[in-house]
Amino acid sequence: MTYPATTAFFAGLFALVYVGLASWVVAGRVSGNTLLGNGDEGLTRRVRAHANFGEYVPLALIVIGLLEAGGGGHRLVTGLLVVLLIARLAHPVGMLAPKNSPRQFAGRGGGILATFGVLAVAAIALLLRG
Repeated sequence: MTYPATTAFFAGLFALVYVGLASWVVAGRVSGNTLLGNGDEGLTRRVRAHANFGEYVPLALIVIGLLEAGGGGHRLVTGLLVVLLIARLAHPVGMLAPKNSPRQFAGRGGGILATFGVLAVAAIALLLRG
C-alpha cells in the first residue's frame, strides 16, 4: 500500500474549506447574537452548509484515499478529488441563493449530485479493485 499523497494534499484543502465554513457559521452567530440554536434562516443555511460538508467529505476522502493507496489510477483519483472540491464549494453558494433560483439548483443541487457521483464512482472503483 502506498501513501495516498494526492488525497492527502486535497485533504489539506478540504480542511481549509471546513475552517472557512466554520468561521462563516461563527460570524453569523456573533452578528445575530445567536450563541445557541439556528437563529434565523440565514444562519440555518450556514449551519446546514457546514454540516453537509462535514457529513460527506470525510467518507469521500476515506474511500478515495483507500483507492489511491491500493493503486488506483492517478487521473481517476485526481479527477474525483477535483470534482468533489468543486461540488463542495458550489453547495454553500447554492444554499445562500434565493429559493427555486437557477443558482440554487446549480449550486446546491449540482453540488450534492456531484458529491453523490464521486462517492458512487469511488466506491465502485474500490470494490472492483478487491
